[in-house]
Amino acid sequence: MIYIIMLLSFLYKNKEFKMIKSYSKLIILLLFLSSLSQAKDLNGEEVFRTYCWGCHHQTSVAFGPSFEEIADNRTVGEIQGHIISPKSMYKQLGHKRSVMPSFKDELNQNELDAITKFIQQYKSK
Repeated sequence: MIYIIMLLSFLYKNKEFKMIKSYSKLIILLLFLSSLSQAKDLNGEEVFRTYCWGCHHQTSVAFGPSFEEIADNRTVGEIQGHIISPKSMYKQLGHKRSVMPSFKDELNQNELDAITKFIQQYKSK
């Protein structure tokens, strides 16, 4: 991508390429917006490995329930609510206690959406 920007910069300065010069700003803007959209497409597995793997495993019970159990028994709202505020959700989910920490200050909305989609992949029903 940097080479494209350098080429467009060169062409922009060269007067023989007036047509490209007029479109170069648009092309640069489109490249920039494209790179932003790719940054938003987070890999849920990366978020899982960073924040969840110590207590949860995809298909087997570890310290916390497996993603299969979570996906089979919870809605998207319940999954995200429990990640953000487990102390306010555990009774609603039928647990007597929760030792899960809150990830409210750790995950942004894109990461929360990515891990939720990743969890839902393990739904067995």
